[in-house]
Parts: sequence; structure tokens; C-alpha cells
Amino acid sequence: MSVLGLRTVVIGAGIGGLAVARALALRGADVTLLEQAAEITEVGAGLQISPNGMAVLRGLGLDTDVVAASVQAQAVCLKDHHDALVVRLDLGRLPDPSYHFVHRADLIALLADGARDAGVKIRLLQKVTEVEGGTHPVLHLANGAQMTADLVVGADGLHSVLRPVLNGQDAPFFTGQVAWRAIVPNTEGRGPEAWVHMGPGRHLVSYPLRDGAAINIVAVQERKAWADEGWNHSDDPANLRHAFADFGAPVRAMLERVTAPRLWGLFRHPVAKTWQRGHLALLGDAAHPTLPFLAQGASMALEDAWVLADALAGTDTVAAALADYQSRREKRVRRVISAANGNAWKYHIRPAPLRRAAHTVMRLGGHFAPDRMMRQFDWLYTHDVTAK
Repeated sequence: MSVLGLRTVVIGAGIGGLAVARALALRGADVTLLEQAAEITEVGAGLQISPNGMAVLRGLGLDTDVVAASVQAQAVCLKDHHDALVVRLDLGRLPDPSYHFVHRADLIALLADGARDAGVKIRLLQKVTEVEGGTHPVLHLANGAQMTADLVVGADGLHSVLRPVLNGQDAPFFTGQVAWRAIVPNTEGRGPEAWVHMGPGRHLVSYPLRDGAAINIVAVQERKAWADEGWNHSDDPANLRHAFADFGAPVRAMLERVTAPRLWGLFRHPVAKTWQRGHLALLGDAAHPTLPFLAQGASMALEDAWVLADALAGTDTVAAALADYQSRREKRVRRVISAANGNAWKYHIRPAPLRRAAHTVMRLGGHFAPDRMMRQFDWLYTHDVTAK
């Protein structure tokens, strides 16, 4: 079918929503994007865009801008919590080494500009409270207004207003882990590598942002209880430093520079059984939230955006296109989420003998078979949804 003139409403101005808005507008759709906030912005946080995500940005014509705004990663270094190197994964050995560290706000800004340049109408302060399905779905807004569309895409994250319409309410459960985010100055001149410090019941990921001027930190700790889901709670930096007090000097030095960390509880939501029905579709975290242990949340949303737009351009009806979209994405997303869940265990091994044994296996693999170590990621990184 042709998407020319297809009246599309995208809910949510995150990475997936902005990407799908541009992808559809470039194909001729009439796209309106609704964002409940007063401005399109993000709190300080970094993210990783692996080659499979960069393939989508390339297809959207935004890769040059993203490369200019990011740091190209050279390696991922897995270390023990005393800072001894376990294995260095050389990203230059990947078939496509375009792996980048970028500030989330910078990526959002580039995607927003790209959406506007493609003709997307972005409307702020528009909170959707209800969506009715049908051939011409109806959106009800908090200000009392209503809108109709030929297609509604819910890219509105964990607390999506559209997901319950398609699936009913689900019950996420606490994983027993909390995470802090922070950005600190790169005073030690860290190079373009991600470090993953692995310790008993905890791990900490750090990598440079913005031409190496800053370091992004994500620190995860196992914890028995957590009261509130969300990732934007302020916390005392002393709590973060205390949680990692027995880690090596480089970690402690980074954490001494943290002034305003954000803390959130990690909850596991099931992958939605139904991503689409009729003229309604879910995208990104609204369909398949993932834990941050494989750095694939942004790339999965980008892949979703491309496949949804491609399905609409290549299938006879909207309903058939949306069914094709879920069929093409669900198996891969479930595999990614499973791999991310598995990393949480690998990073947090508690018994010291078992931890040393696991680290020795990784160390030997990196020394004797570095290419084989990297090939284990081919299924993830070489997957290009834009390839015909």
C-alpha cells in the first residue's frame, strides 16, 4: 500500500516515536506527533547505539549528524570490581564497527529536527488519556479535545496509554535491582571505551560522552525491596558511593565526582502479547521494555520504527501491515530481552570461586580467540532491518 497521505498520530516524542514519525513522513504520510511535556528534552543520560541501530539512523539520513554528536567506541572492557581487566572486546573487529556513545538529549534533539524537516507536526502539552480503536481511531486528550487518525502508534514508553487498550493491564514485577544514573566530568581523560566493572551483586558501566568531556555512569545494585518504579528519582550521592565502596580506585574516583544521581527500580514488564490490532500499534518500550544490560533499548526502538514504516509501505492494508510488523519484530526482540536478562546474572556472580572461574573463562577466550569472542555478537549487531 502507499502511505501517501496516511493520517498518522504518534504518541510520545522519545527515540522510537521521533524515528517512526520521520520514517513515515519521508514516505509521504501526514504525521502528527503528540508529546505531553512542555518541551522535548531529556535528563542527563547517555546511551549506546550499536551498528544495528546506526543502520536505521543511516536509513533515515541522520547518521552523519549522530556521528558528529557522539563518541565512536573502540572497545568494551569487562573488569572485576577491583579494576583488574578480565577481557577487552575490540569493537574494531566487528564487521561494522559503527558503535557510538551519545548523550540521550543530543540524539533526541537530532531526531526531533529530523522529524520536523520531514514535515512532522509536533504538538507539545498534548496528553492522551484514551484511545478508541476502529478504522479511524479516536484519541481523547486531557484538554478535552479529540482527534481522529488512520493510524495511531503508541511510542509512549512503560506507562503507555495504548498498551492496555490492546492487552489489558499487566503486572510488572521488581527484579531485585536498582540503578543509578549520573554524568561526571572526564577529568582523567578516559578514552573511547566502555568499562563494565563486575562485582558481587553489583556492576557499574561507564563511558565517555560529548567529545570525551563527560563520563556517563550507570550503576546497578541488587536490593530486596523497592517501592516506586521510575528512573527519575533524586538520591544522595553518598548512597551510591557507599554501595560501591569496595570497588577499585578508578570507580571510587568517578563516584566522588557525582553530585546529583538519579535512582530507579528495575521492573520487568512482559513483552506485550498484542502489539497491534486494526489501526493501532505499539512501538519500543510500550511493546517490549528491556532491562539495561545489553544496551539495546534505543536500537530496538529504532529498528521497530523502520520496520513499521517499511511494512506499511509494502503491504496492502494498514491492518495487514501492522500484523507483518509484529511478525517481523517479535522473535528478535524476545531474543534481545533474554540476552539482556542473562547479562544481569553474569555481571553479578556472588560466590567468589564461581566469579573467578567465570572471569578466567572470559579472559582465556579474549586471549586465545578474540575474533570468536566478537562473533558471538553477530546475530545482534549485523542485523540490518534496512537491508533489502
